Amino acid sequence: MILSTLDWTIIGVYFAFSLVVGIWASKKAGQDTKSFFLAGRNMPWWLLGVSMVATTFSTDTPNLVTDLVRQNGVSGNWVWWAFLLTGMLTVFVYARLWRRSGVLTDIEFYELRYSGKAAAFLRGFRALYLGLVFNVLVMGAVSLAAVKFGEIVLGIPGWLTLTIAGSITLAYSMLGGLKAVIITDFVQFTLAMIGSIWAMFYILGLPEIGGLSNLISHVNVSDKLALFPDFSDPNNWVPILLVPLAVQWWASYYPGAEPGGGGYIAQRMFSAKDEKNAVGATFIFNVAHYALRPWPWILIALASLIVFPELSDIEKAFPNLPADKLGHDVAYPAMLTLLPSGLLGLVAASLIAAFMSTMSTQLNLGASYLVNDFYHRFLKPNASEKELVLAGRLFTVVSIILGGGLGLLLTSAGQAFTLLLMIGAGTGLIYILRWFWWRINAYTEIVAMISSIIIAGYFNFGDSSLEGWQKIVIGALLTTIVWVAATYFTPPDDEDTLRAFVKKVNPGGPGWAKYSDGVSTEPWPVPNGILCMLLGCLAVYGFLLGVGQLIYGHIESGSLFIVLAIVSSIGLFKIWK
Repeated sequence: MILSTLDWTIIGVYFAFSLVVGIWASKKAGQDTKSFFLAGRNMPWWLLGVSMVATTFSTDTPNLVTDLVRQNGVSGNWVWWAFLLTGMLTVFVYARLWRRSGVLTDIEFYELRYSGKAAAFLRGFRALYLGLVFNVLVMGAVSLAAVKFGEIVLGIPGWLTLTIAGSITLAYSMLGGLKAVIITDFVQFTLAMIGSIWAMFYILGLPEIGGLSNLISHVNVSDKLALFPDFSDPNNWVPILLVPLAVQWWASYYPGAEPGGGGYIAQRMFSAKDEKNAVGATFIFNVAHYALRPWPWILIALASLIVFPELSDIEKAFPNLPADKLGHDVAYPAMLTLLPSGLLGLVAASLIAAFMSTMSTQLNLGASYLVNDFYHRFLKPNASEKELVLAGRLFTVVSIILGGGLGLLLTSAGQAFTLLLMIGAGTGLIYILRWFWWRINAYTEIVAMISSIIIAGYFNFGDSSLEGWQKIVIGALLTTIVWVAATYFTPPDDEDTLRAFVKKVNPGGPGWAKYSDGVSTEPWPVPNGILCMLLGCLAVYGFLLGVGQLIYGHIESGSLFIVLAIVSSIGLFKIWK
């Protein structure tokens, strides 16, 4: 598909806008690390919330949803819908704690919470691991989607798409820091919502689809519509629903849904004006991410089952697509080629912007780890602020080269998603409990991290007899057993560090009773926070599922879900207030 002049103009305007924002923000961003990595710590909740949503939507996100829908039906999305639980827990329990910590990165937290050489080692190792290895893996998955998008929608080699979009992203990220990232995120989210909803309506109106009612009743689609998996078949509902809701959400460390908050979610909370703005931002993020965005992608994915029912149909329509990039996930960009001039340009710009949004966040976040928690902490403690900003810009260049290169080697969005879940399986519970149980120490995290990598490596490259969900569950169980044992076999942190942590963050609860002397106590907010979390989940899931049932024409069940959502929302705001 060759884009028209109008389409290319729309894409070009967005590129120009991104560069202008980077240049505009560059003067303040270059002042110090707080300005470059945290946008001066004065961002409002609404801008931060939208930025979080925009970052979780990359070019690979609708591809992943399409892959899940085509292979497992709509219910297959529970593998990521389940992360709402950890998201809401972050909103009502952890957001205020993170903001009180006053750290520049969530890795700096290690030497606030833990003591001694083990804490220093953990901080340095995690800086390299998350800043390079894990961060590059995330960027590789995002780059893979950009490659496929370029091959199918733009009609140009994938490496060229990656080079052009990556260069623009590098420029404004390196110049403007986090502030440039957050502002471009806002525009990206607006473009993405307009583009995806408009594209959905256009595709539903195509003669091949014949409207929503024909889509729902089509033989290729009717068995994919269920919002919940088939409960009569354990091989169906256990991996799709039970494992994500019972294990995955708390056990796995996944970007944007880290148990206890972390990564770029924590970075946005650190950059908020205050606690209230940090909490508000994470709440808006979870509502928009789970309740607002999925259905346009899902409906386009279902429509793709009519236009491209088999992979061979996609291969026939796009003969130039490399064989190692052919998968169900490319059905989404394949459907976008049916859009008319102008609309195609808008959607293409929104998806390129989505790629740039996620990449720019990962670049800034990764550089913050490498600069603040490795270079400044261990290599050059006396470096000036200007020198640290320069180092951040250099690390940004290295990161995008590594991430883009990995994207050319990967083949499937689902492959990257599973690998990310496996690498962090079993470590998540530590990130939830370390705020409230004094006995968890630096050795706990070191052992958990190493064991999860070894176990993930064995299951991915050694034992191939298990299903993906079985690997996650067994990996999480084994890792948890190992780190719990390590906690009791290793020495606790020194009392001065623990008392200083309680004094600064004031997490409360019985787990800190022996270290809370002299700290002004407030009612422990966790029980109330968990209740708010449950109500928040009911509200979001109610709206998500209710809208789905109404789309299917199931008015009664859809209305019941919506009523559940409204009642839960009212209860939530009364308790939260």
